[in-house]
Amino acid sequence: MSFLQRLKGGAPLPPKPALKIILLAAIGAFIAIAVLGAFAEYGALAFIMGSFGASCMIVFGFADVPFAQPRNVIVGHLLSTFSGLLFLNIAGAHWWSMALAVACAVALMMLTRTPHPPAASNPVIVMLAQPAWSFLLFPTLVGAVLIVLVALIYNNLQPEKNYPKYW
Repeated sequence: MSFLQRLKGGAPLPPKPALKIILLAAIGAFIAIAVLGAFAEYGALAFIMGSFGASCMIVFGFADVPFAQPRNVIVGHLLSTFSGLLFLNIAGAHWWSMALAVACAVALMMLTRTPHPPAASNPVIVMLAQPAWSFLLFPTLVGAVLIVLVALIYNNLQPEKNYPKYW
């Protein structure tokens, strides 16, 4: 098969989820982001960053996949933010240090068997915001843990779900 033929794809689209599944995922995402947003607004600490929206898509919409498991969410976010902060502090905020930080984050998550695709954007967030090392704790660690806690409660309130699959 030629390169151009492979670009065409050819597999059918996946089936559309039932409306109930879509609504339950949306409600779970709403609750998790509302919790993070309320803590951020009423506490004086940051609890939220852009990649958490994508994390909610995975943990509430696709809770059975490996990317959605607690260790992947928490460790993936930590490793990726650490990678961004490390490259920011060693090399500064440049296009090439951002690219190296993302590449390092992807490699670290794969190496530790904790891939969480939304977390791969954390080095980009770090390079753009240029935060202090405390960003690793707030919002990264605390926010990821809060998402997992909401997912543990919310997903298991649904009788057909069993979350997590593993730790």
